[in-house]
Amino acid sequence: QVQLMESGGGSVQAGGSLRLSCSTSRYFFNTHCMGWFRQAPGQGREAVAVVYPGDGRGIYADYVKGRFTISPDNDNAKATVYLDMDSLRPDDTATYYCAAGRYNLYCRLVDEEYTTWGRGTPVTVSS
Repeated sequence: QVQLMESGGGSVQAGGSLRLSCSTSRYFFNTHCMGWFRQAPGQGREAVAVVYPGDGRGIYADYVKGRFTISPDNDNAKATVYLDMDSLRPDDTATYYCAAGRYNLYCRLVDEEYTTWGRGTPVTVSS
């Protein structure tokens, strides 16, 4: 059973924007840190942004600060975490993964703390 499902990836030119969506259960949405991570071809996985359950406070990796925004959907009919990506650069090209980690006081940009992962959605930024 897929518990996290990403969508919204695609191809865009440098300077463009994309919105990624992560659909999940209310359980994860309300009790877990939710995060976005990415992995470029031939490289290791790196953190992008994570969000606290409840207050929606976001934490960002330095290389996306000011360009990306993580936000939970507070509509009671949905349980979705978005990643709005602006001013995209070719080095943002990667497969982007949504992940959930049990909340325990802090939400951190550490992928080992996230135990449930989606299948990923590819993002390609051309120059």
